[in-house]
Amino acid sequence: MTGQLAFVESPVQLLNVLEWAHTRAAATGAPSVAPTGAPGSADAGASVRATPSTDATQGGAPAAPALTVVVLSPTDPMSRGQLRRMAQLARDEGLTVHWQEARRGRGALVRTLRELARPLRSAERVIVGDPFSRYVQLLLTLFGPRHLTVVDDGTATMEFAAQLGRGERLVRWHRKGSALDPRELVLAPVSSFAKRRLAPTRGRTVEIFTSLPVEAPEGITVTENSFAWTRTRFGPPRLTGGADLVGTSLVETGVVEAGHYDRVVGELARTHGATRYFAHRRESAEKLHRIAVETGLQVVRPELPLELIARRGPIGRTVVSFPSTVVHTLPLALAGTGVRVAVCEIAPEWLRATASPRAQGFLSGVTGTAAHEVDRLTSRTAGPADRLEFG
Repeated sequence: MTGQLAFVESPVQLLNVLEWAHTRAAATGAPSVAPTGAPGSADAGASVRATPSTDATQGGAPAAPALTVVVLSPTDPMSRGQLRRMAQLARDEGLTVHWQEARRGRGALVRTLRELARPLRSAERVIVGDPFSRYVQLLLTLFGPRHLTVVDDGTATMEFAAQLGRGERLVRWHRKGSALDPRELVLAPVSSFAKRRLAPTRGRTVEIFTSLPVEAPEGITVTENSFAWTRTRFGPPRLTGGADLVGTSLVETGVVEAGHYDRVVGELARTHGATRYFAHRRESAEKLHRIAVETGLQVVRPELPLELIARRGPIGRTVVSFPSTVVHTLPLALAGTGVRVAVCEIAPEWLRATASPRAQGFLSGVTGTAAHEVDRLTSRTAGPADRLEFG
C-alpha cells in the first residue's frame, strides 16, 4: 500500500498527528509507523533512525503504511522553534519528517508545489492539520486522495465541521470574510475546490480526528483523540501549590480589546494566586512585557505545546484559561493527576467593535461545550474592574 502523508504548519498539528498514529496503531494492532528510510530532518536532510513505538503490537502484526510528515514551516520564530522540537519527538517515534521552507524566499510557493505534487498524487492517505490554511487548500487542488484525515489545530475544527455540514464556504470564525474582500475574491475558486476535496465521495473517505465536541457532517467519520500518546510518554507531573494562567492570542487576532484583557489577567492572577503565565506562541512581546510588569506574573514561552508541558510538569494545581482548545485538551492530557482546569468566559463588552459578528457565539460555544470537569468562571461588570465568580 502506498504511504501516508501529513501536512502540518503548527506544533499542535504535529502533536495531533502523533496522537492519530498512536490511536490508529492501537486500533489495528500494527506498529505505530513503518519508516521508509527516506531522509528527513528538522531543518535539513539528516537521516532518520526508525524507533518503533514501545507499546505498539509486535510479533506478526502487519506494518502500518509509512507515515511521512511534511512541515510547511511558518515564518515566526516561536512556531519554528516549537516545530523543531516536535519534529524531533516525531523522529524519535520513527516517523519520517521533511522540513519544507514553504514561505521563505522568492519562488518558495512554486518550488513547494513542484516538490510535493508527486508524493501527493501517490499517497493513499493525506492528513492535514488546518483545512482553512490557504497553503493546504492550494495543495488540495493537486490531488484526490482515497482517504483524508483532518486533525485538530485548535477550536477551528468545530467551525470547520459546522461549515462543511451546512455547505458553507470555509472562513475562519474570527474573520469577517466579506464576499467583497478583494483577497477573498481572488482565492475563492481555490477555497471552493478545496471544500469539495474535503468532502466525502463514493471514492474518498473523510475522517476528523479530534478532542473537541463536533457533530459529524454526513458521511464523515469522527474519531476521538484522547491524548493517549501524551499520557503514555510523559508524566504524571509534579504539582505546584499555586495556579497557572494560559494566555490567548485573542488580542492579536483583533477579537478582544487589549485593555480589557490586561485587566482580567490581573484579576485572575490575584483571585487564584497565580504565579506563571503560559504565553500563546502568537502573543506579542509588547503585551507580554506589559503583563509581566503590571501583574508580577512570570511569563513563560513554552518550548512545546501546552499539553506536553503540563504533562511533563511541574504544573499548578489549578490551570485557568480563556476560551481555547486547552479547556478541552488539558483535562484529557492531565486525566487522573488532580489538576483543576477552569475557563474564564469572554464578556461581550470585552470584544472590539471590529470583531467578527460570529466571535461571541463561537467563544461561548467553546466554553459551553467544555468537559464537565472544567470549572466555568463568569464575569460581571462591577465598576472599573471585572469581578470573576464561579458559575
